[in-house]
Amino acid sequence: MPQIAEFVDAVISILTILLFARAILSWFIQDPYNPIMRTLYDLTEPILAPIRRRLPPMGGFDLSLIVAFIGLRIIGQLVVSLLRGYV
Repeated sequence: MPQIAEFVDAVISILTILLFARAILSWFIQDPYNPIMRTLYDLTEPILAPIRRRLPPMGGFDLSLIVAFIGLRIIGQLVVSLLRGYV
């Protein structure tokens, strides 16, 4: 089980980095056809789209990234703790 816990932890960390990269690069790269942005969009949109559908409109602000960061960390810590037998 420790190997699975490490794998889950690594996946959560990679997803967090991808979300962070998407947020930062979206300030600088406005071209939606840019290969880097397209790749980041394709990898992170399956996480963000369901969150956006459930969040109420916030006056033009997209809070789905913040919810995704928090949710990933909570879910990741819970799953890793369960797999390691801490809970």
